[in-house]
Amino acid sequence: MYKIMLADDEGIVIDSLKFIIEKEFAGDCVIESAKTGRSVIELAESFRPDIAVMDIQMPGINGIDAMREIRATNMHTVFIVMSAYDKFDYAKEAINMGVLEYLNKPVEREKIVQVLRRAMGMIDREREKRSQDLLIREKMESVIPIIENGLIQNLLFHEPFEEDIENFKNLLGISEDYAYMAVLVCGETQEGNHMTNAVGASIRVQNAYREIREITGAYLPGMIGSVMANKIAVFIPCSAPKIEYNERILLIEKARELARKLKSRTEVTFRVGIGSVKPLYEAAESYNEALNALVQTTSRVAHVDDAPVGTLYEENYPADIEKMLFELTEKGDVNGVVAEANRFYDWMEENHGVYIMDIKLKCMEFVLWAEHIFYESGGRIYHFRSRKDYLPTLLELKSLDEIRAWFVDKMGNACQNIAMKKESQSVSVVEKARSYIDSHYHKKDISLDEVSRSVDISPYYFSKIFKEETGRNFVEYITEIRMNKARELLAGSNMSMKEICSEIGYSDPNYFSRIFKKHTGITPTEYKEKK
Repeated sequence: MYKIMLADDEGIVIDSLKFIIEKEFAGDCVIESAKTGRSVIELAESFRPDIAVMDIQMPGINGIDAMREIRATNMHTVFIVMSAYDKFDYAKEAINMGVLEYLNKPVEREKIVQVLRRAMGMIDREREKRSQDLLIREKMESVIPIIENGLIQNLLFHEPFEEDIENFKNLLGISEDYAYMAVLVCGETQEGNHMTNAVGASIRVQNAYREIREITGAYLPGMIGSVMANKIAVFIPCSAPKIEYNERILLIEKARELARKLKSRTEVTFRVGIGSVKPLYEAAESYNEALNALVQTTSRVAHVDDAPVGTLYEENYPADIEKMLFELTEKGDVNGVVAEANRFYDWMEENHGVYIMDIKLKCMEFVLWAEHIFYESGGRIYHFRSRKDYLPTLLELKSLDEIRAWFVDKMGNACQNIAMKKESQSVSVVEKARSYIDSHYHKKDISLDEVSRSVDISPYYFSKIFKEETGRNFVEYITEIRMNKARELLAGSNMSMKEICSEIGYSDPNYFSRIFKKHTGITPTEYKEKK
């Protein structure tokens, strides 16, 4: 259905156009008309026409000005000008306003019908586009929560693949490098810092999740995760590494309003915990801070900066260096550990150089923790007295340089052990796999799953380390083994082609011939004759 507005000060013109439209487009159009510029503008506001057939010269406001007014409130109306005035200025102004056609009266019936069909075609395409846009928007409304939840899950569970996080950032349009987390914790009632009937409340929250998501988004400008037990995580990107005091106060007040709003709409009690700003990849720490802030207080809303949560350091303590030192230790990055150990020792020497015993104690603390990381990673037997000489050795050291050398050496050794263990584990697995393949390559059904099972690790992880160690994937490696054996048999035996094919694990001689030629450049028969 098309809504058509006719604007002309001559009644006979309006009647003629109505007759043509009703006869040619019977049942497809609703027609309204007006004879003055003012009445045209008022009609357009209430009628919202799809097509407006306009005269230029009308009493009061002329057609050009009337179209300008209509366009300000309705961008989708298609204008057709029919005028006895063929002045260039009028035509130019009409074209600038996006008029579909400028017709000079009198106009033939066929021309009117032709132009109206063009206008209807434009309207149909615009409607289809709007329909598609709405469909896409509707789909995105369903997909975006899944994407947002995927990002939050990756961050909370420390997924190791940074490219996944980058993909989530691109999909969600996140450009910030920092973020903080909030957590909504629900229950039937609050008793101290504990929420009662968490299971029952979580079921009710799950049923009302869509509404809760909409309400939460109005108060906390971030990505909202799914319901996990009786908790909902909210990820909030920000551009600065710290939020200012006034911003924090405003955030807390919004969180209080959010908790009250959710209570009134769901009849479930909510508490809101808020963590500190972290580098985006460390958002899980902010989430844990948010939870701990709620544990440490009985407030409905708790911000980590207001709660006695976590370790407090003296003003210039290099907590960032300490954190980096042990992260690099876990990764087995020896050069990085040595560099960070020296940086930390520089700080101790510069700020506490006169307290030799305290420096020795700190060095002992760090070394023991680095070795604890090594033992926890598995693969080495712990002996209770394996460090019996550590304390006597440290006590005998007199100079700061000697203590530094002992500290950096022990930290580097612990890290080196972790790196070597990771490497040896990979090499050991690959060597076992190679041995298994060498003994079973002739089996027609040997598979990646079978080989990975033989070394007792998952197919995915086995495929990854096998490629890293050998430079080839599983299929490439076993094909190479088979081709080497095929060349050996072709050159040094009288076995038939079918027998050789079966001997190296192929059931189809034609397939074997194609693979052989791909690897050697000649067929098995040509190779045998050549040899």
